[in-house]
Amino acid sequence: MDRELAGDRLFFQQNTRRFLERESPLEAVRALHPGGPGFDAGWWRKGAELGWTSLLATESDGGGSLSDGPLADAVIVAEEGGRMVVPGPFLPVNVVIAALTRAGSAEQRERLLPGLLAGETVAAWARAEPDDGLATRAEVDGDAVVLDGVKDVVEAGDAAEVFLVVARSVDGIAQVLVPRDAPGVTVEPCRSLDLVRRFARVRFDGVRLPLDAVLGTPGGAEADVEHLLQVALTLQTAESVGAMDRAFEFTFAYLGDRHAFGRPIGSYQALKHRVADMLLVLESAKATADGAARAVDAGDPEAGRLVRVAAAYVKDAAPRFVQECVQLLGGIGVTWEHDVHLYLRRVTVNRAVLGTPERLREQICVRLGV
Repeated sequence: MDRELAGDRLFFQQNTRRFLERESPLEAVRALHPGGPGFDAGWWRKGAELGWTSLLATESDGGGSLSDGPLADAVIVAEEGGRMVVPGPFLPVNVVIAALTRAGSAEQRERLLPGLLAGETVAAWARAEPDDGLATRAEVDGDAVVLDGVKDVVEAGDAAEVFLVVARSVDGIAQVLVPRDAPGVTVEPCRSLDLVRRFARVRFDGVRLPLDAVLGTPGGAEADVEHLLQVALTLQTAESVGAMDRAFEFTFAYLGDRHAFGRPIGSYQALKHRVADMLLVLESAKATADGAARAVDAGDPEAGRLVRVAAAYVKDAAPRFVQECVQLLGGIGVTWEHDVHLYLRRVTVNRAVLGTPERLREQICVRLGV
């Protein structure tokens, strides 16, 4: 997030951190691991009351941001969430809210946004597919749209009541709002390395919906989907940066507390050099994540490239960074009882979801014509 927070944005960041430390300590995160949706619905509604779901919606729809940079404001929550490896459908819900705000009809916004903004409805963004392509089809049939295909790695898919599905139509890319209880929808929960982040595979077998389930113009959603990907990658990048920052904090504190041969181990030159290298990586990750959010908010024509640069850098750096924290923590760092593995799990999952660093770099090369 912006390192120079002030006024309402600083107050919002402080309130968010205090709330998460009080309501979602790491002990609570561990307790959610055995099963269920991975988050408490009452807790998520409290987060919505703090404004977590309102930032990417317009005031006329019941939302409103703290500044003229709504995504930069949402990044504050994402980064604080990363610091506490929080549960909850923050990213998918906000992506769907951004989609409705950008391309939804008045009827769609009126029907769905109140529940999403209040934290009473969970929505999921169904974009990725098992083969990394776009084989899901949305065919217009008279006054209906028929959906067929499979979506993979759908975050919060098991808890979602509505899916925003990206599909291919005869005219191009389409987005379709699909209720979970629509005939032909099958949700298969998947296992996840993250203790509380849940994913699902969702199948659509001849799902027939009214034509007004389509978001925007059928076949005209390519730019909208690209924008949503930029929003999702920016929030995910900020979350990983928050996880890196917190892991560095408690690792650095350990280096001052742990003594060997009568001295704090952090006083030894070899470890000082490793810490200095880590700090360079961390500050670079913060800077590139901030730049991505600013580019999207400003409508920069280069936002797609800048977001992918930031995401690829952080996705690559974060797992190695937290692994280095594990090494500096020594034997305790590889135990279940120490919290560092929660952070390693989160950034490792983030590395794989929404595109690996390798895939994002390929996209950057295509954009540059290389």
